[in-house]
Amino acid sequence: MLVKTTNSSRPCLALLFIAIATGCGGNDSTSTSKKIVLRIGAGHSTAVAYAAVMENYFQPELQRRVADRTDFEIQFIEGYSGSIVKVNETLEGVQAGIVDIGGFCFCFEPSNLPLHAFQVSLPFGPSSPARSLAVARAVYEQEPFLADVFEDRFDQKLIALIATESYSLGTTFPWRTVDDLRGRKLAGAGLNLKWLEYVGATPVQSNLTEAYTSLTTHVYDGWIMFPDAWVKLKLYEPGQFFTETRFGSITWNGMTMGLRTWDRLPPEVQAIVAEVGADLESHSAVVAAESYDHHLARLRELGTDVREIAPDVRKEWAQSLAQWPRERAAELDGQGIPATRVLRLALDAAEREGYVWPVRYELD
Repeated sequence: MLVKTTNSSRPCLALLFIAIATGCGGNDSTSTSKKIVLRIGAGHSTAVAYAAVMENYFQPELQRRVADRTDFEIQFIEGYSGSIVKVNETLEGVQAGIVDIGGFCFCFEPSNLPLHAFQVSLPFGPSSPARSLAVARAVYEQEPFLADVFEDRFDQKLIALIATESYSLGTTFPWRTVDDLRGRKLAGAGLNLKWLEYVGATPVQSNLTEAYTSLTTHVYDGWIMFPDAWVKLKLYEPGQFFTETRFGSITWNGMTMGLRTWDRLPPEVQAIVAEVGADLESHSAVVAAESYDHHLARLRELGTDVREIAPDVRKEWAQSLAQWPRERAAELDGQGIPATRVLRLALDAAEREGYVWPVRYELD
């Protein structure tokens, strides 16, 4: 069972944390199921991939497994599309108990989670979502700081990482060389703006909720994006050119649960939440890979000019960024954050997965 919310219901939801009640019948002594009500939300709509797998996989799987294996029943109150928390408010929303479970891109928390976008600091990495997720998981397992910081600083537990499609570049204009991008206003989110800056474009911070209008009115003329969003948000209408740059699949979306919620869950339900979260990770990689191929084909059907970046142009772009990973790592190391170690772990993990970097970034 789920309840969808709107902004008008938000003040009431702030009073609800987690409700465990005996059935729906109140004093009905024959009712044995115990209801657990969880508010789940994201700043983006479920047209965006990470929110879609939360709604379409995590929620029904958790409900099914809990019902099958325990005496409890899960009811979700949904708050997608920013109806409870905005894209840059989700971490804080989970911390404050406004939502019990939140999904978000770590890219919108550059101050609070500066290291969690570490794959962005190694652009032109693996395009395979499964490989990207394997790299991310290997790094998380070897560097506990990445998961621990959610609990230590933000009173929440990391439930799952969520893989994405490989990032590419959609534009309102055709281009073939990096010189064609110099001076152009192009949008991104957080650290991937550096990919644009180093190649001479003018980076513009944005988010998908405003992308269509901004492309139409030429606030900017391109977006670092994947084909899924280009189709679902109809960005192909103002942006008729889509170039497969293969910046890489970046595992920088995640789902967290507030510790106060977690601690109130029965142990058997906690175990199932952790289990479904782990399964969500691998499921998201499969969905992302299938989505990339499907939506790229759909863009062609819609008349979008879909092209692939030439290998020498891709290498030139990567070469322009060759010094940035070292600079970024040194900046965070100076704040007491283990960035050099994390980037080195990620480089090595990708190579163990069989990936060959177009430019092997040096960190020393």
